[in-house]
Amino acid sequence: MHIDIVPNRTSTPAVLLRESYREEGKVKKRTLANLTTLPMDQVEAIRRVLRGEKLVSPDELFEQVSSRHHGHVRAVRLAMKQLGFERLLSSACRERDLVVAMVAARIVAPDSKLATTRWWQTTTLPEELGVADAGETDLYRAMDWLLSRQQKIEQRLAARHLKSGGLVLYDLSSSYMEGTCCPLAARGYNRDGKQGKLQINYGLLTDAAGCPVAVSVFSGNTADPKTLLPQVTKVRDEFGLTSLVLVGDRGMIAQRQIDALKGYDGLSWITALKSGAIEKLINSESLQPGLFDERNLFEFSSPDYPDERLIACRNPELARLRAHKRESLLQATEAELHKVQQMAAKGKLIGKDKIGVRVGRVINKYKMAKHLTLEIQESSVSWQRKQEQINAEAALDGLYVIRTSVAKERLSSDDAVRSYKSLSQVERAFRSLKSIDLEVRPIWHRLENRVRAHIFICMLAYYVKWHMMEAWRPLLFADEDQKQKETHDPVAPAQRSPSALQKTHSKRLSTGEVVHSFSTLMASLSTIVRSVCRKKATEESGATFTMDTIATKEQQRAYDLVATIRCRQ
Repeated sequence: MHIDIVPNRTSTPAVLLRESYREEGKVKKRTLANLTTLPMDQVEAIRRVLRGEKLVSPDELFEQVSSRHHGHVRAVRLAMKQLGFERLLSSACRERDLVVAMVAARIVAPDSKLATTRWWQTTTLPEELGVADAGETDLYRAMDWLLSRQQKIEQRLAARHLKSGGLVLYDLSSSYMEGTCCPLAARGYNRDGKQGKLQINYGLLTDAAGCPVAVSVFSGNTADPKTLLPQVTKVRDEFGLTSLVLVGDRGMIAQRQIDALKGYDGLSWITALKSGAIEKLINSESLQPGLFDERNLFEFSSPDYPDERLIACRNPELARLRAHKRESLLQATEAELHKVQQMAAKGKLIGKDKIGVRVGRVINKYKMAKHLTLEIQESSVSWQRKQEQINAEAALDGLYVIRTSVAKERLSSDDAVRSYKSLSQVERAFRSLKSIDLEVRPIWHRLENRVRAHIFICMLAYYVKWHMMEAWRPLLFADEDQKQKETHDPVAPAQRSPSALQKTHSKRLSTGEVVHSFSTLMASLSTIVRSVCRKKATEESGATFTMDTIATKEQQRAYDLVATIRCRQ
């Protein structure tokens, strides 16, 4: 018997099972079965059987000894290779490998050091770096080693990403602590919404695009402005940049800090005025809101700010949002006060003290005391809006003033506004550090140096992740057209490109593939596993071989994009 494949001009070739026989000395064929509907791999199997070959199932010959997640580890390690990350830390040594493993683990699945040494055994990460035998004590020693090298590493990062005369962005955030033993832990301005928790503060320095360069850790009760001058010292003395433009928010670069910054040659700054200072400019007629009828941005000067440029901006959309929010809070406050009024009228709440305590709760809840005049009696409460004060505040809605020492020949008004708004890149870094991507918090370490090392590891992880996200923009819910920011109105709300809007609405790329967030793309890559196999019926010490899952088209594109990352020297 044999198989014949008979061509057909207009249809699929016919696959026939036939046998040959002789009749009156002539060789003839008869068809035993039509196999056309069978898949070709089954047809080929039948053909091999007819040839006398013995077919064996792969399961009878081979077995999988183990499988570990590999795809997401491969992506992170490829990004690190493109960035020269290991060279950035030091020459080859055990501590460096452990730090690289901790940074990669922070990107793959952030967890405590103890938990990390448990879960990473389910991936190829410890095998790739030769740290499979490491425990949490080894990681703690590596953290101490890393902290001793932080200054050198940050100097190398600054050499890569900061240039003389360029922008340096700086902002401060905080994260809560678990426990009360760390010397850095203190009560301060709470940004995490964790009432009753001690915290630490940390300041992040980035380049103009938001790529992290350095991080500093401070006590949890350190005010924002007090952290600024140490950063200036770091940039000038440690990084060797005597000419730069420092960008900080209105709470960071206040008048006292500006007076101190004037003593540094080659140092310029960009910040913004607080609402009280803007109101004074309006009252003195240095700033005339009527000019906004013609344009949304103009530059002016004031004797109160000698040798400085002031750039007034008005965003109508932001003005509408703030007006709506203020009115909503006022209405909510009045609704709660009305309940108190009814309770007093019915005799359920009697006495100035008791009524005043209840009213205080309402006022503190919505922070609207400044806009209301309250009158509390023994059995009643009444209020009235301070309409003139509300109108005065409304006049400032959507209005902000950029304050800078950078000369106009060096930086236009539009670019000065864009530079200040680029602080959103640092805020993006803080969101990433605190979210499920890197999870800098909660902080469990008790020793000051361990807390500093933990924050530095998280910053290094964000450094790698930042480059991965930039490379993966075509695959993520991100805007690929970054150049439009340079031509877009600096005051108007940011507009997403048509391609980014299409991705948001359809949840699909132009190629039909799904659009990802960073975490879901990493999860997709994690489905690529590395399996260790061996031939069956052998001793446990028998030879093994590894097989990796074949990447899909989407996964391969992710790897190809990571391979485009270039290390800036």
